[in-house]
Amino acid sequence: MANEILRMDKITKIYPNGFTANREVTFSVEEGEIHALLGENGAGKTTLMNILFGLESHEGGTIYLHGNPVEITDPLNAIKHGIGMVHQHFMLVPSLTVAENVILGLEPKGKLGTLNLKEGVELTLQTAKKYNINIDPMARIRNVSVGVMQQVELLKILARGAKIIVLDEPTAVLTPQETQGLFRELKVLRNHGHTVIFISHKLNEVMEICDRFTVLRNGQLVGVKNVSESSTAEITNMMIGQEVELKIRKLRHPAADVRLRVENLNVTTPSGKKRVDDVSFSVRGGRVLGVAAIEGNGQNEIAEIISGLQPIKHGNVVINGKNINTTSIRARREAGMSLISEDRYRYGCSKVSTILDNLIADRYYKEPFSKGAFMNGKVCRRYSDGLIKQFAVKCKSCGDAASNLSGGNAQKMIVARELSALPNLVIANQPTRGIDVGSSELVRQALVEMTEKHDAAVLLISADLTELLEVSDEIIVVHSGKIVAYFKDASIVSEFELGEYMLGTKEMSDQELREVAG
Repeated sequence: MANEILRMDKITKIYPNGFTANREVTFSVEEGEIHALLGENGAGKTTLMNILFGLESHEGGTIYLHGNPVEITDPLNAIKHGIGMVHQHFMLVPSLTVAENVILGLEPKGKLGTLNLKEGVELTLQTAKKYNINIDPMARIRNVSVGVMQQVELLKILARGAKIIVLDEPTAVLTPQETQGLFRELKVLRNHGHTVIFISHKLNEVMEICDRFTVLRNGQLVGVKNVSESSTAEITNMMIGQEVELKIRKLRHPAADVRLRVENLNVTTPSGKKRVDDVSFSVRGGRVLGVAAIEGNGQNEIAEIISGLQPIKHGNVVINGKNINTTSIRARREAGMSLISEDRYRYGCSKVSTILDNLIADRYYKEPFSKGAFMNGKVCRRYSDGLIKQFAVKCKSCGDAASNLSGGNAQKMIVARELSALPNLVIANQPTRGIDVGSSELVRQALVEMTEKHDAAVLLISADLTELLEVSDEIIVVHSGKIVAYFKDASIVSEFELGEYMLGTKEMSDQELREVAG
């Protein structure tokens, strides 16, 4: 291949527990292309990129740059070889400015060895100008949007001379407008001869921006193709090994009683900033109320207050007609609430516990899982194995530690536990973030079935606008802690229009919003 810039040849990665994440995987990219790396959760794509960036070692295979074998021992070594990686969770210091984040670790020094911030600002501006990125170098990270944060991450690696750029789920938290802005920047990078490795579960975006794609399945290479010669159905088939129905089957039936009512909810930071600003809404049984918002606009606080992860200081939350302001999390669960948390590892599961223990964590004290002081191990195992099969959690056994699961499989384990409780109210906060296309459809269909078969109410908070429009019956948009739009019928709004309200460029009048409180 004349223009091959990178070849990872027959890479094998075996973890100490015996799990083979990559088995003789060969992955190559050409100079000046945008190349998608695709696969289900646990397929081995993140491990492969961690090896490329020096975050993981490998047991077999060789990495070639421009045809020459190289040893990449750590991220600093990777950067010296011109390889940069933007992770899904940004690695920025909120209290520092854009320029200070860009130059962190390569700070220009003045005559006395002190920081030359002026030179750092100039470096940031020059790099931004070269790649048509419009940014304020003096803005503090804590005050900028998620889209700008991603631009800063790009500038960080470009300022260090990266020619190969790995982007891990880069559009997961962006609006359609921000996504199109990112794609314009990626095309500029391609035109400058940079190579982009694009990891995503959004196949429509792969079709739009990428030149070629590589698919991994179960740690092995499935194939490499040109995007122009493929379809999303074909890619899905390569990823999963079978046809997947990508359309949610949804029936509309009369709404039941109000399951959740939020009244005049307010959250203020110690510095006096409003995180949630007088929010009121209700959700009826048999309905999915979607919440659209750019990350950091108060939607996570709303979910955590309802579920008991944050105290209620101003306002009221009513579940099934009962005020739950002062009740415990267990009491809320006993009242019929389930939570799929945004932070799967902090609130969703215990990584050091087994998969079985995680699956029965909210019911271990009930029959038939226990009787008196004794657990019924046989019942627990049979029940856990059933959930693992139903939700396609990839693991050796329910006795494995949850830490052995990929992020997506850990999420499926959490969803399995929360929905199997048959709640009448589900707080689903980013339920499919980081999950592959097949698993995402399984989770979405399960949420819809909760409303149809069990008359449950679902509060769905998601950065994936396709998901919101596909699953929701109604949608509210939250910007700067306030509800700025309400669509009683989710089918009448587009992703682009939602993006306008999410960015704050449009806002409905109080009269238009009056219905949202139900």
